[in-house]
Amino acid sequence: MPSAPLGTARPGVKLFKFLIYSLCFALLCGCSSVEYYSQSVAGHLKLMGQREPIDQLLDDRSTDDRLRAKLQQIQEIRDFASIELQLPDNDSYRSYAAIDREAVVWAVVATGEFAVTPEIWCYPVVGCASYRGYFAHLDAERYAAELGAEGLDVAVLPVPAYSSLGWFDDPIPSSVIDWQEWRLAGLIFHELAHQVLYVSGDTAFNEAFATSVQQIGVQRWLESRGDAAALAGWQLQQQRESQFVELLLETRQRLDRLYRQPLPDRQKRRLKSDQLERLKSDYALLRERWGGFGGYDAWFARPLNNAHLASIATYEEWVPAFRLLQQQAGGDMRAFFQACEQLAALPAEQRRQRMQGLLAAAAGSPDRYTSRRSSE
Repeated sequence: MPSAPLGTARPGVKLFKFLIYSLCFALLCGCSSVEYYSQSVAGHLKLMGQREPIDQLLDDRSTDDRLRAKLQQIQEIRDFASIELQLPDNDSYRSYAAIDREAVVWAVVATGEFAVTPEIWCYPVVGCASYRGYFAHLDAERYAAELGAEGLDVAVLPVPAYSSLGWFDDPIPSSVIDWQEWRLAGLIFHELAHQVLYVSGDTAFNEAFATSVQQIGVQRWLESRGDAAALAGWQLQQQRESQFVELLLETRQRLDRLYRQPLPDRQKRRLKSDQLERLKSDYALLRERWGGFGGYDAWFARPLNNAHLASIATYEEWVPAFRLLQQQAGGDMRAFFQACEQLAALPAEQRRQRMQGLLAAAAGSPDRYTSRRSSE
């Protein structure tokens, strides 16, 4: 992974290296890149400056009781991550940052009008990824408009937290402090997983790995709490999410087949619209089977396009393959991480072929988290 293990260098040294890499990369790429990296560095430094150690906030008598209870919970989750899940034991997510916005950053995802694969951007330190992040929502919307004017399908997505891959001690932002316990735990497990394994240029691999660690971790965390009601609620949510994701991936596959056909653009455009309308109708039927549960209504309330489907696929497509690897490791997290590291070391095409093989094998697995096709 490209990040230095936390604790191997003083924060000031790591920060200096980060700024030098960013500046050199921006200067090589031109004025627009200088502007982009300036907002990235400024936004990140502002976030780092807003951190307060959770230990100190817990010791401070002026800390609000509600916030104190949440911070205590986060501290317990963070300890569980390192002790039980073998995730990095460092100062990441052991601090709190009060911010004045609904998300830490906003990610811009884009695809071609007739494509389901996202565009790729390359960055210093972390390599290439299928999104472009902005600390100001207006900046993200402005860049999305530029891409849209070029004929691309674009989505602007709020990002509740992110990982600097161990370069910095990332905080828990106030934008997520009121989340349910399992969501907070999942966020921490997901972001710490990026410090365990990160492959430059393979966003789908990275995010699916972190998502699988998140799922494994939340289940173990809730089981350790002995709260049967919370565990049952999370399992029901996972079942619904599995069905929701299955619906989106099937739509994405149909669109991919459509775009590969030698048809006039006008016809493709009409058939694309038909598929997106079918997706909404299929969701309405799924919602009925859920007894009217509308947890994904907001997702469908906006005009949908390829970029929205690509963003879901980035996080979910390879998850069943990772879940199968975890089963094969017998629940041993270190063995699971080692198996994933072996995959990460493969050349990109060989890694993709291996993941496809695991995905095919996972389709027949009895693990309900392994197979995305849920039974009724």
